[in-house]
Amino acid sequence: MSDRKPVHYSDYLQLDKILNAQLPESDKEKLEAHDEMLFIIIHQAYELWFKQLAYDLDSVIKLVSTPAINDNSPAMQTVVHRLNRMGTILRVLVHQIDILETMTPLDFLDFRDLLRPASGFQSWQFKLFEGRLGLKFENRHGQEYYISQLRPAEVELIKNSESQPSLLDLINAWLSRMPFFNDASLWKEFKTQHEPIPDMHPFWSEYKQVYASTLLEAEKGNLSAFDELFISENPQRSLSAAANRTALFILLYRGFPLLQQPFQLIQQLLEIDEQMATWRFRHVNMVHRMIGGRVGTGGSTGKEYLQGALQKHYVFKDFAILTSFLIPRTKLPELGTALQNKLGFTS
Repeated sequence: MSDRKPVHYSDYLQLDKILNAQLPESDKEKLEAHDEMLFIIIHQAYELWFKQLAYDLDSVIKLVSTPAINDNSPAMQTVVHRLNRMGTILRVLVHQIDILETMTPLDFLDFRDLLRPASGFQSWQFKLFEGRLGLKFENRHGQEYYISQLRPAEVELIKNSESQPSLLDLINAWLSRMPFFNDASLWKEFKTQHEPIPDMHPFWSEYKQVYASTLLEAEKGNLSAFDELFISENPQRSLSAAANRTALFILLYRGFPLLQQPFQLIQQLLEIDEQMATWRFRHVNMVHRMIGGRVGTGGSTGKEYLQGALQKHYVFKDFAILTSFLIPRTKLPELGTALQNKLGFTS
């Protein structure tokens, strides 16, 4: 029989610490501000969820950083599963705003001035999460505020983290090294309907010409964008041309078993971006409702800052752009038997 001490629910969850961690400033000042308790609990819950998001993200980064992760391995399935959970958590964060909005502007004014200069902008966990996903400093809105209100230890933690490869960096590397287009034997049977474009892989030569035939007159400019994304290299982009090609190929041929997990991974990245944008949008509206055009407690421009972040802080926007370059299934170039076998596990 084990000598291990029995675990009690309250001790396991450290409830004595958690339930005594709400210390309203209004109580210290002996003021009546009933909704400050709600305000504290909501933000404590946010920080706990941020911790879980960071925990899951770190595990995903560790798995994806493996030099040759198998696209249909248990590891890849774990990556997709944890990204899916992160998206679900972010949806919960959006819905927590519903609870916070039960507090009226006058309820907030009962204690708002007691919070200065504390601000959600001082949430180092959220900044750490954004950076680990792949939001680079040069793409941030309000760079002058970014770490100005953080403590030195928090600044060091964030800067150290941002010196490491982000999830976006690793996904770019993973997509760039996929071997579909480097193995000439897989393309021996590939049949084309158009004259080959010199110095271009036969698939992309054919695909570009089929794509061009589907464009309306007003969309002809997409052809130069096609070359910019899939042919030429631009160090300013988050994804390399090779990564873009692989990602588009996955979206086009996702019906093949080998591409199902990679397709789901891309979808989960887009879901994370969408939920973070939704959270920012709801936050903008809530702030406008609560304080109008006044300055935030941390000294930012309030609503204006949040609107700027909403527009600029998409991390995986390059994947969303790919839908501009899809063609109907009926026009997809037919892959050769060797490649179909490889993608279908029948080789």
